[in-house]
Amino acid sequence: MAEVKLTQVNKRYGNIHAVHDVDLTVADEEFVVLVGPSGCGKSTTLRMVAGLEEISGGTIDIGGRVVNDLPPRDRDIAMVFQNYALYQHMTVYDNLAFGLRNRKVPEADIRKEIDRAASILGIQPLMARKPKQLSGGQQQRVALGRCIVRNPAVFLFDEPLSNLDAKLRAQMRIELKELRTRVATTSIYVTHDQVEAMTLGDRIVVMKDGLVQQIGTPLELYRTPANRFVGSFLGSPAMNFVDVTVVQKNGGLVLSDFGADIVLPDAMAAALAGHVGKNVVIGLRPEHILMGEGSSEGTIRLDGSIVLTEQLGAQQLVELRVGERTVMAAGVDPDLRLQGGDAGRFSIALDRVHVFAAGDSGPVLWSAGKGQVTAPLRHVS
Repeated sequence: MAEVKLTQVNKRYGNIHAVHDVDLTVADEEFVVLVGPSGCGKSTTLRMVAGLEEISGGTIDIGGRVVNDLPPRDRDIAMVFQNYALYQHMTVYDNLAFGLRNRKVPEADIRKEIDRAASILGIQPLMARKPKQLSGGQQQRVALGRCIVRNPAVFLFDEPLSNLDAKLRAQMRIELKELRTRVATTSIYVTHDQVEAMTLGDRIVVMKDGLVQQIGTPLELYRTPANRFVGSFLGSPAMNFVDVTVVQKNGGLVLSDFGADIVLPDAMAAALAGHVGKNVVIGLRPEHILMGEGSSEGTIRLDGSIVLTEQLGAQQLVELRVGERTVMAAGVDPDLRLQGGDAGRFSIALDRVHVFAAGDSGPVLWSAGKGQVTAPLRHVS
């Protein structure tokens, strides 16, 4: 087992700066997920840890040892790839044994390690088969088994579930979660799927354009995103964003252009005092937009019209239009008879509101998760 530490790690391909100054410490036995859209630098970062890509600057430390110049075989890591990378002409047993045989491990020890891994993964009946005789999920288990038999200090996963269908992907997520309780190893996992990130990671590293946007536990990132990009990337359905303007009126600050002018309580006004006359962006999670009046203080109540509904069985998603703005409410009772064109009133609790600076990656200016707000919002007549 080992701690992995990246310090000011960079990667350049000529004039392209693919990874910028990544600082990250993965604790012993911690499971950290790198998540972001295609081209954000997450797989490149993982491959630098593995030694499959040379770093352009910084240091990578595994188990207290700087590994910048070590080849992959000497880093005590094991990697699971997106395409499984199994030898098609070998049986499952020989695929599992291949790496150990190359290291001259005695055959009796190889069998012992394979039996242990096969028991953990439930693949004992597959030992004599070849990869083409296996399903996608079975091939994924064999790829995991090849890592387990090596007893590495670090597991590295490069989008290992992306080739599976939705049902099997969900099943494999559960199996990976269970595997962690049986094989506690420091792990770094790369995915573009925010559901995988939220369900698997002890901590999540959100990346965009080669830059780390935020690091934290799944709930920290979900409840207090550092910027608009993080807020938009995590969560399904996605966070709603509404452009508003901070305006000074009647001795206080209001947010205009959101169906009605909303007077800001003192704490929120203080956070936005430097943005008077500027556009900002309200961020609202769909599940925090409720149909009806709402019963608590600190509630925004707005009238709108229903644009469309999406019946999902367990819940009904409702898209609402307020003035020129459109937001989406989640978690509506699926038995409610709603249809496009119906008038509706909905409410938003202040303790669920985020405010970001303008721009796709605008930093958070206000998040209720970072401060206590008690004064209610009210409409300006």
